[in-house]
Amino acid sequence: MNKEEIIDRVVNQLSKISEEEKKTSYNTDELPSIEVITHIVELIKQIIFPGYFETKGETTNIRYYHIGICIDELYRLLTKQIMLAFKTFNNQEISKKEAEQIVNNFIDDIPNIKHKLYTDIDAMFHSDPAVTAYEEIIYCYPIVQVMIHYRIAHRLVELDVPVLPRILTEMAHSKTGIDIHPSAKIGEYFCIDHGTGVVIGGTCIIGNHVTLYQGVTLGAKHFTYDENGTPQNTPRHPIIEDNVTIYSNATILGRITIGHDTVIGGNIWVTESIEPCSKIVQRKAITMQFTDGAGI
Repeated sequence: MNKEEIIDRVVNQLSKISEEEKKTSYNTDELPSIEVITHIVELIKQIIFPGYFETKGETTNIRYYHIGICIDELYRLLTKQIMLAFKTFNNQEISKKEAEQIVNNFIDDIPNIKHKLYTDIDAMFHSDPAVTAYEEIIYCYPIVQVMIHYRIAHRLVELDVPVLPRILTEMAHSKTGIDIHPSAKIGEYFCIDHGTGVVIGGTCIIGNHVTLYQGVTLGAKHFTYDENGTPQNTPRHPIIEDNVTIYSNATILGRITIGHDTVIGGNIWVTESIEPCSKIVQRKAITMQFTDGAGI
């Protein structure tokens, strides 16, 4: 077969809807747009951190005008994406008026989202002596990127918006290596230092003033299945109370509670609840003598 024949055969084959595709049962013309959702996040960043992510004037009048323009565009774009999300993933066509009411509720909560994000920045500032200024955290630190996405996504979860929250947190996951499920509940002054490899499951509950280091997993120990063998979305991830610090590569599994003011050291495997004000560390390394590799 020559080049043209191969291309014609493959294009003909791929242009047909496969049996695997039929399982998804979607119309690609009605899917939410990743490009638009990305732009929505950029608009919210400009609203919450005016002057950081765009070149605009700093006077009060211009700031007021610019935030108003961004919110107006956000209102229009988010309304459309919410309608598409319900239609495609819930098989439910909601009216434009219903979608607009969801967006009204979301926009009304943006000041609260901003407040929580600034508590996260404050926690990072007081946790890392390498930080030179708050501006450095906003510009450079992955926690800002991931928590913008998470806090937007979590509010949409609270408003029962399908799929968009997961798209948002997976965008941040791909950029930062930090995987936070949008359904997880995270309090104020949340700090992730470094962050690569952090995983936070969907039924986690995290209090205020909690600090995680890279590689921490807050995961499930096991799943509950229905009669058809389908995993059930039951509470299965840890509860982390206030003022807890968890160091790098610690793994906390199951619906257990880590009591307030606890410190968990690095590389620890925890599957049972921990009392408040505890300190969990590894045992000291054992020193042994070997000759020419014998005994290893």
